[in-house]
Amino acid sequence: MRKPAAARKAAPRRRADDPATAYARMVDAGKIVAGRPVRLACARHLADLKRTDLAWRPEQAERVFDFFRTMLTFEDGSPFELLLFQRFILGSLFGWYAPDGTRRFRTAYIETGKGSGKTPLAAGVGLYGLIADNEPAPEVYSAATMREQAKIAFGDAVRMVEGEAELKELVSVQVGSLTIPAKSATFRPVSSEHKGLDGLRPHIGLIDELHEHPTGLVVDKIRAGIKRRRNALIFEITNSGWDRTSVCWAHHEYSTRVLEGTLANDSWFAYVASLDEGDDWTDPKVWLKANPGMDAGLPPVKYLREQVEEAKGMPSKENITRRLNFCEWTEQSERWLPMPVWDEAAGAFDEAEALKGRLVFAGLDLGSTSDMTALTLWCPGDDGGHAVWRFWVPEAAVEERRRRGLTDYADWVRAGFLRTTPGNVTDYDFIEHEVLELFRAYDVRALAFDRWNATQVVTHLRDELGDRVVEFGQGFASMSGPCKEIERLVLGRRLRHGGHPVARWMAGNVCIRTDPAGNLKIDKERSSEKVDGMVTLAMAIGVSQVAEAPAGPSVYESRGLAVI
Repeated sequence: MRKPAAARKAAPRRRADDPATAYARMVDAGKIVAGRPVRLACARHLADLKRTDLAWRPEQAERVFDFFRTMLTFEDGSPFELLLFQRFILGSLFGWYAPDGTRRFRTAYIETGKGSGKTPLAAGVGLYGLIADNEPAPEVYSAATMREQAKIAFGDAVRMVEGEAELKELVSVQVGSLTIPAKSATFRPVSSEHKGLDGLRPHIGLIDELHEHPTGLVVDKIRAGIKRRRNALIFEITNSGWDRTSVCWAHHEYSTRVLEGTLANDSWFAYVASLDEGDDWTDPKVWLKANPGMDAGLPPVKYLREQVEEAKGMPSKENITRRLNFCEWTEQSERWLPMPVWDEAAGAFDEAEALKGRLVFAGLDLGSTSDMTALTLWCPGDDGGHAVWRFWVPEAAVEERRRRGLTDYADWVRAGFLRTTPGNVTDYDFIEHEVLELFRAYDVRALAFDRWNATQVVTHLRDELGDRVVEFGQGFASMSGPCKEIERLVLGRRLRHGGHPVARWMAGNVCIRTDPAGNLKIDKERSSEKVDGMVTLAMAIGVSQVAEAPAGPSVYESRGLAVI
């Protein structure tokens, strides 16, 4: 039940030990479970209390705490009571002062698990900057690359204003902005999408989901505008990411070095909640390290248990769960298949014995003139199925890789797992001849190909094979079913692949993309290296699923396939 405004505002303002320092001491003493970066942040706070060149003014932090408690409410009308870790963050940002009398921290990098309340916290910081920070004509911006993302924190701020009568009287709510005309104060969302980042003079810049930013453009534009503000703050909030060329990774690494003391920057605050090296992400005992609000239901323990159980059973979810819920920077956005499980089905088999006299389906991915081409033959059966691969590259590609110090192509060529075509471009006639030979040797009922990289080879194959040549889409509609089937077969140790080393390499490279409905597809752009063999396996399984579907309306059209 929400307290009356008068009762809430009469609450005591000071405590014997200010909350930010109390949190730091409890973490430092091991009374609160925290990962190494948070322990370092707390140790930094405690050490800085002994410095004479910095001023710790907890009464200024209390002003912010009181603002949240007395002015801001959640959607259910309850007051915004800050959790202890949130008081440490805000207390640090608003309680530390530099020798010149300005606030010490101008950049805050906050990395915690999904559902830790980062966005509402950012919205509250923005409203404090708009209303109560004694800044002339304050400009507050919620900034992102996409306008819809920028509007999330702004939307939380709008709801907070509309949920408190005193704020509604003070702040004018307009379409796309919050303003206080008497103060020339404004709070609005901006994005690079609509070129709204130039000419800004932010007092507070809120940057949401930094791990989703493809470049540092938004951060750079906001930073460029704060130079005329005495107490400006850039407040970055994020989950962990995977791209080690991103601005988010750069700020994560920079934060780590500042906390470790290898870089000195008194104006940079970092709170990075993460597991420690060697922690088991499936162990509930360590979850609090990445989710410092977990004990208060941010997020609920039940939710984390559900995420872990789903990730255990669905490899496509493991990386995203480890990144978003447990703040582990993964090598890929969503690594797909566990290689130890893949290897358990690596037993050798005789190709002709496995395919002869049985229904076979094929997928063909024609590489560019200097790239790899892949063909997969898929023979489904009651025991799962057998996958047989062919890979081709131009001879020049092998030499180019060797010049880069990589001998894998050359090793695979010597062992017969990778075939070369003469010269520096792919000899499509050579590949076409081998594909037709396989069709003569086995009962191949359908050959799927991606229309976006189809060449004259497909035209020739269509002339030879007729309606067995099938166009196969690469979107969620056509790829999700086959990808889920691959996942099921691998986890069940029922995908017999013979331990083909090129296919294994590609299986380990695959990054999977998931849409909001839970559909899957292979993401070539984000995958760490070539994945063509897994794409062709998915296409071959896809046409086999269509062949097994019951009679009715054309499943080729509904699944993004078309007979040529």
